[in-house]
Parts: sequence; C-alpha cells; structure tokens
Amino acid sequence: MSLTMNLTRPFGGLIVILFFMLGMINSTSATTKYNVLSFGAKPNGKTDCTKAFLMAWGAACASADSTIIYVPKGRYLVGSMVFRGVCKSPRITISIDGTMVAPLDYRVLGKSSNWLSFEGVNGVSISGGALDAKGPSLWACKASHTNCPAGATTLSFTNSKNIRVHRLVSVNSQMFHMVINGCENVHVQGVKIMAAGNSPNTDGIHVQLSKNVDIIKCSIKTGDDCISIGPGTKNLWIEQVTCGPGHGISIGSLAKDLKEEGVQNVTVKKTIFLGSQNGLRIKSWARPSTGFVQGVRFMDSLMVNVQNPIVIDQNYCPHNLNCPNQVSGVKVRDIVYEDIRGTSSTPVAIKFDCSAKNPCTGIRLQNVNLTYLKKAAESSCTNVQGKAFDIVRPQNCL
Repeated sequence: MSLTMNLTRPFGGLIVILFFMLGMINSTSATTKYNVLSFGAKPNGKTDCTKAFLMAWGAACASADSTIIYVPKGRYLVGSMVFRGVCKSPRITISIDGTMVAPLDYRVLGKSSNWLSFEGVNGVSISGGALDAKGPSLWACKASHTNCPAGATTLSFTNSKNIRVHRLVSVNSQMFHMVINGCENVHVQGVKIMAAGNSPNTDGIHVQLSKNVDIIKCSIKTGDDCISIGPGTKNLWIEQVTCGPGHGISIGSLAKDLKEEGVQNVTVKKTIFLGSQNGLRIKSWARPSTGFVQGVRFMDSLMVNVQNPIVIDQNYCPHNLNCPNQVSGVKVRDIVYEDIRGTSSTPVAIKFDCSAKNPCTGIRLQNVNLTYLKKAAESSCTNVQGKAFDIVRPQNCL
C-alpha cells in the first residue's frame, strides 16, 4: 500500500512562478535602473551608506516603471533600514553584486528588531549578493551572561506579497537570518545561510502567518532551527534543503499563546540533515492552546548522524526552564513520514511524545530505515495513534 499523495507544488507556488514569468515577459517594457553609487554610496566598507540605500529605494518605489536597484561589487556599511510600501512601481528588483555589512559595534543593530526590513511591499525581488551582520561579537556577549541586547533579524518581510529571494548569502546574523511574517506568495531559492553551530537563536528561515511559500535548493548552517515554521503557516513547500549544523526543520514551538492559528499543508521533501540536533520535528509547549498541525508530508529525507531524526515533542521545554508543567492543547494529526533513511547519533531514532489530552492521530510511517551505530535503533511512542507500512526500522511502536 502506497501512501504517496498528490504532491504537486501547491497552488501558491504556481502563482509565484506565474507572477515572475509575467514579470520577465514585461521586462521589455520600461525599466528604470537606480545605482546606489549615484545616491552617494561608497563601496569601501567604512562609509555609512544607509541614507544612500534608502534614497535609492524611495526613487524606485515612487517610479511608475518596473525598477532595478543595483548594488555593484564592494562592501557597503549600512545600519538598520526599513523599506516600506505601498509603491507605485509594480516590480522592484534589488540586484546585488556586493556585500552589505553591519556596523562592528553589535549594539548599533542590537537595539533594533531588524537589520533590513521590507514592510507592505508587493513584487519585490532580491537577487545575489551577501549580507554580513557581524553577529559573533553579540554571541560572545550573550555567552558571557552580561547585559546584552536581543539582536536583530538580518532580513524580514512583513505583510508583503509576491516576494522572490534568489542566490542570496546571509552570514553571521545576530538573531534570525530571514523572517517571512504575514506574507503571501514567497519564493526563496538558492539561498545560503551560515552561522556557527553554537550561535544562539540564529534560525535560518522562519515562516509564520504566511501562505503559499516555497523554499527550494537552500543550504543552511546555523545554531538554531534551519527552518522554523510558526503558527498561521499554510501551503508551505520545502524541497532540496541541506541542514547542518542546526536544530533541524521544526514546526513550532506552538502553544505560546492560548489562541493561535494552526499549521497546515506543509510538504518537506528531498532534504539532507548533516550532524544536526534534530531532523524532522514538531514541537509544542505543554500548555492550553487552540493551535493545530495537520496535513504534513515529510518525504525522501537523508539523516547523517542526527541526534533526533524523527520527533514530535509536545512537552517542549528547552533547558528545563520556565516550563508550564501542563498538558499541550495543540492537536497534531495527519502526519506522513515516507522514505526517511540514514543514521541516528542516539539510540532513539523515532520519538513521538504527544499530549495526554490531545493524542497525535493519523501518524503514518512508510519505508523508514534509521540505524544507530550500524545497529538497530529504537522508537518511543506516548499518546500516539497511527500505522506503519512496508519496511519501518527501527521497529515501530505505533
């Protein structure tokens, strides 16, 4: 019996592709190019170019034409910037050949929520280039347990539509590298994210309150979740992502609030996890919640020396601090794991620790082959209902 579903790319992904195809067709019409050097930017890595970049954005946003903001080779020192819509330009492409660098003093960015923030925009593309947020000095501050700022997300999109990020490199973010919040029709492809394995809260890509998001062919090496999926995420497609070091691909943590939106229609396929803390994870705090996770497909994943290859944890409590010691209200249902293979670095390769009040239901395993030190691994099930099909190793406990 096969559990393979109709896993064509979600309708939202087709909308994104169609949008950009139309943009390419219309590229023969009027396109205005703005070079940041024309606005006073200096590619020496020392001159503050914040004003020049904001002026270039203002000019592009006010244009009635499709526009390109061009960032030539070089290093551009910029502080916190907000790129706001609504713009007259139907399409703004930020083409980057250089590197944007944050100030050396981590406190300059650390007091801001975001370094580069796009709010209320439509039809914005970012292509190429690198973002260096200079995060290690803030990480060192946090490691010394002194009074440190929380830090800034490197790149965020809020309440925006038809966004494309292609071939961007993000290194050493203070906090999250990329956040997609309240957005629709977002396509992220060929992005490389790098931070030290012990860097705190440096999630690669965080998605929440968004729908029709594709994350394709990305490499993510970080100190926290490679991809974290928050409440209100719908129609998310993740494919050909390599993760490690990091905490894996995680749905949650959920149950942060009593009333929160659920996560639904998520596909994760052709992923590779290299020495990560987790592989495919769903996590929620043990507290009341209206949240849920449903319609998730984990397909064709390779685990290489992963601590927790497959895990549902509804008693999530990092470092055993500030735990509510209640029962999770999050409902987890209709979750498929198919063609998951590789090695676990701990004896328990499959762990389903579900809520006593709301047991996990519709959990399905098919063609799973996970070993521990070249021998049989173990599985653990608590408050879970489901079925296994074809070959499942370790011996399933459903």
